Amino acid sequence: MPTYVYKARTVGGETQSGELTASSESDVVGLLRRRRLVVTSVKEKPKEISFSLGGRVKTKDLVLFTRQFATMINAGLPLVQSLDILASQQENPKVAAKIKALLNNVESGSTLADAMRHHREFFNDVYINMVAAGEAGGILDVILLRLADYLEAAEALRRKVRGAMFYPATVMGFAMLAIAVLLIFVIPTFAGFFESAGVALPLPTRIVMGLSDFMLGYWWAILAALGIAFYLLRMYRGSPQGRLATDRALLRMPILGAVLRKAAIARFSRTLGTLVSSGVPILEGLEITAKTAGNKVVEDAVNESRVSIAGGETIAEPLKKSGVFPQMVVQMINVGEQTGGLDEMLEKIADFYDDEVESAVAALTSIIEPVMIVFLGLVVGGMVVAMYLPIFDIIQTVE
Repeated sequence: MPTYVYKARTVGGETQSGELTASSESDVVGLLRRRRLVVTSVKEKPKEISFSLGGRVKTKDLVLFTRQFATMINAGLPLVQSLDILASQQENPKVAAKIKALLNNVESGSTLADAMRHHREFFNDVYINMVAAGEAGGILDVILLRLADYLEAAEALRRKVRGAMFYPATVMGFAMLAIAVLLIFVIPTFAGFFESAGVALPLPTRIVMGLSDFMLGYWWAILAALGIAFYLLRMYRGSPQGRLATDRALLRMPILGAVLRKAAIARFSRTLGTLVSSGVPILEGLEITAKTAGNKVVEDAVNESRVSIAGGETIAEPLKKSGVFPQMVVQMINVGEQTGGLDEMLEKIADFYDDEVESAVAALTSIIEPVMIVFLGLVVGGMVVAMYLPIFDIIQTVE
């Protein structure tokens, strides 16, 4: 989504300015009005121009860079010297090029966080804001170590969710391929044999042969329909309303929905907890967490929490209304707010739901395997039986 630069006045007449990420200018205006601000101007922020450095870098490379950087800062090495050493010892040329670019920005007078803002393909909002907080508080080495732990935990969670979705999709893909091979190559051979034998075909055999004839005669229409459907779904998914509807539908899916819901809670808790514990202001932390939520339903709930906090209320109530967060999570966040230990409570929630995601993925795999076996057995076995029924009739006639 685009980022908008706004200017507004408070009820007391004070001028405020800032940036917000939203779908459109009207969404920005609506959000500012809910904060009781009088909007004076909203403009889309121009994209920062930076030279290409060879694409994205793997998370493991970023984690390694972060840990090495933290060690050097902790040892008392100056910032510029640390970056120079890191750039020279990198085996990955993409990482080396990005660190050199970062070094050039810092030598030109930029802070480390401002330099990282010019290289967002490498450093995301979480990373940049935590580094800014570390620089301001003089604890950059501590923040970098915390960032490395956060990146590793986030990547582990991403792999678990990807595995949960990849496994059933792969099995279903192979099942569809097997069915297509039967209908295109095997069934026509039987059809020619039955036609030469001149036997009356039972209903199941006629249905299977009809499907085979349809695929052979209209394969181009099937492929075109699938392509159009995929394109329309992607376009719908790209709209704010479509993304909200599809994300809500995914969360309501049996079995898989539970995995995605728990992963969303773990990601939200881990990100916000890490930001708050690193000294990032709560409003900024909520804005960044919303951007990295990965689910529109959770993103909207977090944005509502941000509005709630700005209005002097609590984070917990909007999360409760979203229907995504269980009562236990809402109560723990509420207790964390009241006791001043919100970051610790969020870390506990994240650790708990990381384990829950792992258990849910294992349960999903154990359920899907027999379901897929039964599905393949019924479909493929049914097609085979349907084609052998006329052969049984021919054998009986010969006898």
